[in-house]
Amino acid sequence: MSTDTAARAAELLKEHRDSIDRLDAILVFTLAERFAQTQAVGKLKAEHTLPASDPAREADQIARLEGLAREANLDPEFAKKFLTFIISEVIRHHEQHANSDG
Repeated sequence: MSTDTAARAAELLKEHRDSIDRLDAILVFTLAERFAQTQAVGKLKAEHTLPASDPAREADQIARLEGLAREANLDPEFAKKFLTFIISEVIRHHEQHANSDG
């Protein structure tokens, strides 16, 4: 590999990694906003003694995300696992709200 080719490859690698870093930041801030919204839902559920889990809503969300994944050319099974993990965390937070003093 010539020096020019290696330098160009290193430059392209840095560009890809910079893009990945930006996307990771977007993911983190988007998840933080999502959890802020679900925390508000959890508080509302606790105030009105509603169940922490809503299996019908969760199933709809998983199906919706799998469809979005297919549209985005992302493995729908990965999307399902990802959302299932998020839902389990949300339910855990909702249960904490329900078990707290408010």
